[in-house]
Amino acid sequence: MNLLTVKGLSLGYDSQVILNDINFTVDEGDYLCILGENGSGKSTLMKTLLSLTPAMGGEMIYGGGLKKGEIGYLPQQTFYQRDFPASVREIVMSGFAARGGFKPFYSVADKEEAMENMERMGIADLSERCYRELSGGQQQRVLLARALCAAKKLLLLDEPVSGLDPKVTEELYELIKNLNDDGVTIIMISHDLEAAYKYADHILHIGDNVYFGTKEEYINEYI
Repeated sequence: MNLLTVKGLSLGYDSQVILNDINFTVDEGDYLCILGENGSGKSTLMKTLLSLTPAMGGEMIYGGGLKKGEIGYLPQQTFYQRDFPASVREIVMSGFAARGGFKPFYSVADKEEAMENMERMGIADLSERCYRELSGGQQQRVLLARALCAAKKLLLLDEPVSGLDPKVTEELYELIKNLNDDGVTIIMISHDLEAAYKYADHILHIGDNVYFGTKEEYINEYI
């Protein structure tokens, strides 16, 4: 089932177009990796897909009953975000706000779902810990659990392993692949070609030349 169709998309910022005529589709269960050089527009594309940055042309069509508020998003972390003084539970549950605005109180179902997502990420035992006291890998697991509380079908991940050591990086990639195997559709920005070839099933390469297709087609054509 198709979740997202992008047709002739132009994107940029401050009235400056940085990419033109982007076309790709994402079906339920896909694992799409977005590749490209620094400054090629990868993060701008992701923010455009989330309607955080307006498109400068073209269209994005959501299918399969997907709503904008049902997309989980894991942005690149800044130093100030890593130092956020809240508990793991509070941060994870804040993901529900994306579904329907601010919630002064959470339902029993919300609390159960948050705990399930923390368990999926292996951080249930950290639920009362302060977020800023955690390691980088633990913080990313917290933010993934938060994104899952926002997501029904689709997760958008912007460089989720940036700054992590190789062992923690591999563990996080395996967690993301497990989510995909469980039916969560993944769109991930990465500089890690090896991980893209190992985990993704489709590649979108943006820059001077734009490519969209299966991983196998990409490897045969460009590697």
